[in-house]
Amino acid sequence: MLFTIGTVLAASAVASAVPARRGQTVSVTPHEQYSSSVGVLGCKINTNRVAYWPGSVDCNNICVKLTNGGNSLYVLKIDSSGGAHDISYDAWNQLVFGQSATTDPQQGGGVNMDYEFVDASNCAGLLSGGKLPLSASNSMGFVSACMGSSWVGQNYELVNIQDPVCKFGWDEKCTLDLSVSNQPSCPHTLGDPHSPTGLSVTNIEYGTGRQYTA
Repeated sequence: MLFTIGTVLAASAVASAVPARRGQTVSVTPHEQYSSSVGVLGCKINTNRVAYWPGSVDCNNICVKLTNGGNSLYVLKIDSSGGAHDISYDAWNQLVFGQSATTDPQQGGGVNMDYEFVDASNCAGLLSGGKLPLSASNSMGFVSACMGSSWVGQNYELVNIQDPVCKFGWDEKCTLDLSVSNQPSCPHTLGDPHSPTGLSVTNIEYGTGRQYTA
């Protein structure tokens, strides 16, 4: 069964840091379409390694290690689900069958896997430049909640792109100086719906392994 989680960019989607849970087992299901409830830009991360799990996106516990038998990998928990423990279809296929979904696409439902939240440095390779890329116009609720010494607060990057699948905006970094304004400053107008952006997000179709633009 596939679950498509809508994108909701709101401060209410943010939780304070919670203790890392270790040695837990959950039934993990595949998820085809990229989304992020806090506005993480899919064009600047590895969207084949994402967790769409219950609970708000956290400021510290953002990297999950999943293990199924002899297979293990790291995924970014940057979206929330209504109850299912979804992960990217490619990650699910790799963990269950040992192959990428583009090479050997399989189908199936929930598979029990061990998981633990680990230090975010383990997921650094999934991020372009090692920073968490966030929408400058639509992620400020999350950024504000994570300000300070949290991992996100120390490792975020604001980009003038409006949406997680990067269809609108400008591929440019923005700065935030709270002593001047609570809004980021960008080379172009913040939130300008310019298109095309020159960026894109690629999904992998469930069951076929066909790659297509989100």
